Amino acid sequence: MKRVLFLGLAIVLSLTACQKQEKRYTQQSPEIDTYKKVITAYENRDWEALASHYADTAKILNNVTMKEAQTIEQLVEMDKEDATLFASWRYVPESVEYEMVVTDKGQTWVNFWGHWEATLLPNNKTYVIPAHITAQFVEGKIVREDGYWDLSKIMLDMQAMQQAETSVVNDSIN
Repeated sequence: MKRVLFLGLAIVLSLTACQKQEKRYTQQSPEIDTYKKVITAYENRDWEALASHYADTAKILNNVTMKEAQTIEQLVEMDKEDATLFASWRYVPESVEYEMVVTDKGQTWVNFWGHWEATLLPNNKTYVIPAHITAQFVEGKIVREDGYWDLSKIMLDMQAMQQAETSVVNDSIN
């Protein structure tokens, strides 16, 4: 009888422990759904919709440290300027992954991976660049975003085009 009582108690305790444990990793959440809307707004160059998902005090750290963080207003202005350089851009659907994690400190982050594909207007060349972005959410809004990607191929091509243009101008002057 004692064994049955202890077995019953062990089962109840294990079920209670399992019920109290919150999900710390998922690929489906309201925050992921929100971040999908952010990516769609970016792809569609819908700056108002994009900004609506960020807290007014959000810090944007795309390829920079906290010391050089941007506001959402600064990010939108930079994205608008960048948009004038590209005929199109998108994230390749087959490359896109999302996950949400809750850290040991209780912070909620959505991680995004994808291959950014864009066609640069001056040379009509298409670039595919792997990107990782992680966004911290508080009360449904993004309060911090860290993005990592390598734009060196684009920058080198733009530099080469600028040097070629300068050379043509110099040749016509001489």
